[in-house]
Amino acid sequence: MATTIAILAAEEGEYNPLLPATYDIVWSAVCIAVIGFVFWKYILPKFQAVMAERSELIEGGIKRAEEAQAEAKAALEQYQKQLADARSEAAQIREEARTQGQAILAEMKTKAQEESDRIVAAGHNQLVAQRQQIVTELRGDLGRTAVELAEKVIGEQLSDEAKRAGSIDRFLSELDSVTADSVAGK
Repeated sequence: MATTIAILAAEEGEYNPLLPATYDIVWSAVCIAVIGFVFWKYILPKFQAVMAERSELIEGGIKRAEEAQAEAKAALEQYQKQLADARSEAAQIREEARTQGQAILAEMKTKAQEESDRIVAAGHNQLVAQRQQIVTELRGDLGRTAVELAEKVIGEQLSDEAKRAGSIDRFLSELDSVTADSVAGK
């Protein structure tokens, strides 16, 4: 089809419908030059300013993002350090509490042992006192019984207090020596 149009255009000679007239070409070139000049003078600088501003905003945003990321990283490191410090402090507090607990337990054991020793000593002293009291009572009873028996055996009354005390003491000393010999023999 293009060849057909070219052939028809060549036959007519002067008038070519495919080529515009010269005045159209000139005025079109002038319009393009004016539009280009206006574009070059007014539109292109504003466009470049907007582009520069946007690139600056983007670069500033990237820089701020990098700074924020660096701050976040520093904050994370500080948080991790504080966490590690808190953990070590907690371990130290637990260890101190364990040590204090052991010390308190040892102190309580010592106090309990002292109290036990005191109670045992008081019980022993009380037993010794009761034993002494019982021995004294038994000596008195034994003495009276011995006097009564002696009176029955001898047939006379030991009414004299001095005789009675001497007889009781002699009898008790003989009884103590027999008891001591039997304890030593065991």
